[in-house]
Parts: sequence; structure tokens; C-alpha cells
Amino acid sequence: MAEIYIGYEFKVSPLQPGVEILIAELGYAGFESFVETEMGVTAYIQKAEWNANILEDIQILDSDEFEITYTFEDIEQTNWNEEWEKNFNPIVVDDICAVRAPFHNKFDTLFDIVIEPKMSFGTGHHETTHMMIQHILNANLEGKSVLDMGCGTGVLAILAEMKGAKPIDAIDIDNWCYLNSIENVERNNCTNITVYEGDASLLEGKSYDVIIANINRNILLNDIKTYASCLNENGSLFLSGFYNGDIPTIEAECNKNMLKLSEKLERNNWVALKFLN
Repeated sequence: MAEIYIGYEFKVSPLQPGVEILIAELGYAGFESFVETEMGVTAYIQKAEWNANILEDIQILDSDEFEITYTFEDIEQTNWNEEWEKNFNPIVVDDICAVRAPFHNKFDTLFDIVIEPKMSFGTGHHETTHMMIQHILNANLEGKSVLDMGCGTGVLAILAEMKGAKPIDAIDIDNWCYLNSIENVERNNCTNITVYEGDASLLEGKSYDVIIANINRNILLNDIKTYASCLNENGSLFLSGFYNGDIPTIEAECNKNMLKLSEKLERNNWVALKFLN
């Protein structure tokens, strides 16, 4: 029997930073996956984890700064694969890296990544994933240890291995993303990636040459200190998941932890930054 999920359709005004704040708060409440829409965001939670008071602690719903309305309904998991197959188009980044589904024809690119995203983030379509792919394409990862934090589909970890990185750890707190990353790692015949389910507490005692973190701004601000402590000498930290206006706050936290801004990519007001220690 297929698992039943509850899908909440939120309409948010103004969209930003309303959607970003809402996603962060819903994540802490147990919602597993999110799809941003033109009007706001759709959020999913397993029915087994749901209760009638699930939105009680979502503070932004009581804020005078935002107008947020929502509806919700049961959704059967069995229909989702068909839905994303109808809507998921392949992408090519900088004519070098293709990200496609198993049912798409192979591209004549240097890197060809095959993923089945299901409900995980990281198809490459979102601006932040697209820019992080660009950062990885420009980086020398040969023989370097890499962490992909908030790995989603595992697409960034997979590209890192294709660029010669090893060993690679991929971590996501979302069980769906954890399982999906394992599937996609196997699908791309990667042998140097280990996938973990959890958060930054798993990083104790670990060290990496390169850390990639494409996560919500508030989580990044909380975890930058941990990333800095895990970064080897002459290491690189790539951060995304936030807007141009968030750069001063992110940069200040990085500077506090002896990390200096090196490169910036921007796409539709989203940014991806490279820091060096």
C-alpha cells in the first residue's frame, strides 16, 4: 500500500522572503519536501506524522508582514512519478554538464548525470543547484575529500565524484532525500560516495577539503561554525540557498570563523558563494 502524504498549497504575499521563512518553519514542524510555485509553495508531510495542530507553531502565519492562505489534501505517492515525468525537462549547464532523467536521451556533454528526483530538491532547475553545479565545474576536485550537506537528490556529490573527488560524504536530514540520494548514487555508478541521514551533528571529528552546502539561510547561519571547524587547510566552502540581500549576514558569520569570500555567482537574485579559509 502506498504511503499517504498531506499536501498543503500555500499562497504567500509578498513571496520573498515569505516563502523562505515559511519553508524553514515548516521543515522544523516535520514537513519533508517543498515545491515553490508562482503563488507560494506546496509542502508535503506524511499523514502518519500529521496532526490537526501541525501549523500551530508556524509563526509567520500570524505575522502582519505577510498574507498567507492555504488549502490541504491527501496525496498518494503513487501518482508523483508520473507527474514529474510529465514536467521534468533535462538541463545542460555551461555546455559541460547535463542533468537528465533515465527516460531522456543522453547528451553529448563531458558530464552526464542521471537522476530520478521524485520529491527531493536538486534537479538542477532551481537557481541555487544550477549555480552550485557551475562552482563545482570550475573547481579542481581531483583527489579531494568533499562533503555535500543537504544533498537532496545527490546531484552535487555525483558531479564531485565525476570530477575526481574522493571520498565524498552526502548528508540530508530528510529521509526521502536520503533514500533518493542512495538510489541516484547507484544509478550513476558512483563508488566513492557515502550517504547519511542526519544534520550537522554527524560532522563531529570529520574533515574535508571541500564543503558544499545548498540549504536554507537560517540553517547555514547556524552551521557555518561547524563547517569551518571541519574544513582542512586551504579548503573551500561553497554556500547557496539564499538571496543577494542575505550576503552581508552570511559573509559576517563566515568572517567570524576565519573564512573569506572568494567568488560570487548570481542568478535571478539567488546567489552561490565560495569562501576560502
